[in-house]
Amino acid sequence: MKLKIMLPSGVFLDCEADKIVAECKRGGFCLLPNHIDMATALSAGILTYYHQGKATNMAVDTGILVKKGEIVRISSRAAVQGEIGKLELEVNRMLDDASEGEKAARTTVAKLEAGFVRSLIEVETL
Repeated sequence: MKLKIMLPSGVFLDCEADKIVAECKRGGFCLLPNHIDMATALSAGILTYYHQGKATNMAVDTGILVKKGEIVRISSRAAVQGEIGKLELEVNRMLDDASEGEKAARTTVAKLEAGFVRSLIEVETL
């Protein structure tokens, strides 16, 4: 299979892979060349690909994986290649960043809702 990982800054990885192991919301999964075409939302976690018996690990942030034929494309916000111990720290950092982003989004939505309710109250008093 051909594995291509794309980040906002450009192509992070473009290589051959015999097997790909990744994580989605429902858990871990494995892709082999003859598997059916699929698309899934990736969770932040460790992605491992194998080529000629050699495993390569990387931390991948949330993203989308699409397998069509022999090509597997991954679009993610961030990816880091390295040793498994260091990658676990990187995944934890990615999860913390996502949590802070979610908190900021919730705060913004709460402010919008409060402003909408204030506007409704002002209209009712007119």
